[in-house]
Amino acid sequence: MFNNKSILITGGSGSLGNALVQRLIKKNKPKRLIVFSRDEVKQQEMKKKYPENKYKFMRYFLGDVRDLERVKEALRDVDIVIHAAALKQVPSGEYNPMEIIKTNIYGAQNIIESCIINNVKHTIALSTDKAANPINLYGASKLASDKLFVAANNVTGKNKNKFSVVRYGNVTNSRGSVIPIFSEILERGSRLLPITDKRMTRFWITLDQGVDFVLKSFLRMQGGEVFVPKIPSILITDLAKSFSKKVNLKIIGIRPGEKLHETMCPKDDGHLTIEFKDHFVIQPSIIFFDQNINYKKNLLGERGQSVKLQFEYTSDNNSDFLTIAEIKKELKKLNISH
Repeated sequence: MFNNKSILITGGSGSLGNALVQRLIKKNKPKRLIVFSRDEVKQQEMKKKYPENKYKFMRYFLGDVRDLERVKEALRDVDIVIHAAALKQVPSGEYNPMEIIKTNIYGAQNIIESCIINNVKHTIALSTDKAANPINLYGASKLASDKLFVAANNVTGKNKNKFSVVRYGNVTNSRGSVIPIFSEILERGSRLLPITDKRMTRFWITLDQGVDFVLKSFLRMQGGEVFVPKIPSILITDLAKSFSKKVNLKIIGIRPGEKLHETMCPKDDGHLTIEFKDHFVIQPSIIFFDQNINYKKNLLGERGQSVKLQFEYTSDNNSDFLTIAEIKKELKKLNISH
């Protein structure tokens, strides 16, 4: 699907963008692979790793998803879009709400309009577990973004552009996540790790797993789905203990906009949720007037079935929890040890 196609990644100079570029270069032969982001320093770092004189299909576009005209220009003759650009820091969002809205909501609409104008065939927007039953502005903005991308399938006209969403939890060891924070504290010689609440749970997904799931979702998508992977959960206290037996935990209380547990398939969407072997699909709540899509069978031929009413998929009711020993193995794979 990705061979001889022009692919654009918004937020492409971030952790996920780098991983997507690496995977697409290794496994496919794209016609063009465009990194679109506003961070010129990170783009320069990527150019050193993937220089255009060696990787002749690579393109680097400076721009912001807030800028509609620049987005339109960047998406000219593009076949596939992965929309990863977002403002993601929960506490920052609580203090700077309008900035979150400009990027995560207005930016999403700019991507949709530009995809339709340029007849981009397949678009997947990356979401977050915080978009399900949101209590912070970041989550609420991503829920609004999800709704925009789902509803976009109803306004594409004869072009039949497809828009879908991939939702998963915080990527393990990504910038701003708890693992690098714990690592930095321990590297400074402290053995006191801050824990917001000893009951707190989170979903666990690695960068490679996230990339795999996003790319496979393109092969599965019919338009309008929210794809949710089946992934394990962890107790934050178990994660802290996995770094070292000698750590001490300091309970500091929940930060602004922070949840005790995360949700990926809300109970209120139980009647729309379909379970597959390794993932869930949340069907659109609206009817696409010119389409009749059977979401229980995807384009790979995989079949799913409706979940029970009132079903929900949360980090605390997950049937799959990593033990401390398993978390240690995962940290070792990431070359993290203290």
